Amino acid sequence: MMKLEFVTLTGPKFQEAVYEVILPTPTGDIAVLPGHMPLVTLASPGVITVRRNKADAEDKLEYFAIYGGVAEVSTDRLRILVDEADHADEIVEEHAQQAFEEARALKERAKDQVELDQAQALIDRHAVRLRVAELRRQRHSH
Repeated sequence: MMKLEFVTLTGPKFQEAVYEVILPTPTGDIAVLPGHMPLVTLASPGVITVRRNKADAEDKLEYFAIYGGVAEVSTDRLRILVDEADHADEIVEEHAQQAFEEARALKERAKDQVELDQAQALIDRHAVRLRVAELRRQRHSH
């Protein structure tokens, strides 16, 4: 087991012993297990998957939506620092879908590159939230 510390701007989000974490990075997803080589990497916007115990089946996995940050891996700890993170249970899929559609409409109405970039950031954010909500729904349907 290794300690997962998930810290946001508002404080610790998750601090527990876990078996495996799948982390999105700029070069692709990496699986972090106890004994992983030390490493510091950027965490890309995407889905963090947590397996608490080695024997946990797919329907026991937990999901978090993140929007970028930094991860520090040591042999017995993974510390993830992000501005914010949403646990799957905190995301209401209908609200995320509505926010996604609103962000797409904002992009269509953008008058300059700054508005276009802001709208795209919102689209990306809500796309991640929708993916996490979908994973949660799939987990509960098994």
